[in-house]
Amino acid sequence: MRAVLQRVSAASVTVDGAIVGEIQRGLLALVGIGHRDGEAEVAALVDKVLGLRIFPDDDGKMNRSVVDAGGGVLVVSQFTLLGDVRRGRRPSFTAAASPEIAAPLIDHMLVLIGQAGVPVAGGRFGAHMDVKLVNDGPVTIVVDVGGGRVQ
Repeated sequence: MRAVLQRVSAASVTVDGAIVGEIQRGLLALVGIGHRDGEAEVAALVDKVLGLRIFPDDDGKMNRSVVDAGGGVLVVSQFTLLGDVRRGRRPSFTAAASPEIAAPLIDHMLVLIGQAGVPVAGGRFGAHMDVKLVNDGPVTIVVDVGGGRVQ
């Protein structure tokens, strides 16, 4: 599982001209699910997303989490994060999980974030999504999770 986390002042997802998910200050999480990923990996990723100290404190140092900062999380499924570009010029997406596996795991991620009391929104799985964001910083972090471990 791979996630690209972007600290944002605002972010939204639009499908067919209608906003389907939006947050103000918080994190945009672009998430790619692999074949071997399951609920343990989702839980590890959610723990990292909610605990990562990348928001400024009163002294301007990155010491606060999205929870501490009172922010939200916008989760957008993005299988292309698992694209393999080592050979040729066309990415291979064979490492990405099928929609039957990935969609429930993305839903589980949304539930876990919501259960933590953090405002959460999502895109629409499998749809062509227009993602808008105002990157705050900019601060962008890549998180890889495998076997329940976060790297």
